[in-house]
Amino acid sequence: MNTYSPKTTGSPGPTEETLDIRDLGFWLYLMTDAIIFSLLFATYVVMFQNTATGPLPIEVFDIKHVFGETVFLLFSSVTFGFASLASVREHKSQAVFWLIVTIVLGLGFISLEVVEFVGMIQSGAGPQTSGFLTAFFTLVGTHGAHVSLGMIGILVMIFQILIKGLTSPVKSRLHRLGMFWHFLDIVWIGIFSIVYMPGWLI
Repeated sequence: MNTYSPKTTGSPGPTEETLDIRDLGFWLYLMTDAIIFSLLFATYVVMFQNTATGPLPIEVFDIKHVFGETVFLLFSSVTFGFASLASVREHKSQAVFWLIVTIVLGLGFISLEVVEFVGMIQSGAGPQTSGFLTAFFTLVGTHGAHVSLGMIGILVMIFQILIKGLTSPVKSRLHRLGMFWHFLDIVWIGIFSIVYMPGWLI
């Protein structure tokens, strides 16, 4: 009498080749994001002198807020680096800890940016006041939106590490998320150099 025993096949994770393809796809996404920010930077440079009857850049930019935002974001990039290093060393709890610290620093950055925006709007320097302010709010606001999405991604990553552990797919996702977060750091350095510094000097 023959008995039928079904074959049980496991569900293997993605291969190294698949992970490499995903990394390539994410690089392509970052390139498109870089193009978007390049266009926003170009628009701001063109509109920088178009203040109409509104305030000048030096009258609305608060160096204390910008310095605080810069410190929060730069240190968040460092803490994300610590999280990535911990994941390589298979230190699950350390990776989660540094990701939580990264979120806290990101929240500090967003909080200061919101306070800056609200203060400008309340003082009559809203995005509708002049071409300069429209370009400013669009560029800096788009960057802030990206940081907010990045924090959501970090929160999701924390849950994945806690539930699934530091598997190869999870570490691959963490690597791509790290590229995105460091990219935002680079964009902020561009904003600081092209938007705020000339605003204080002119």
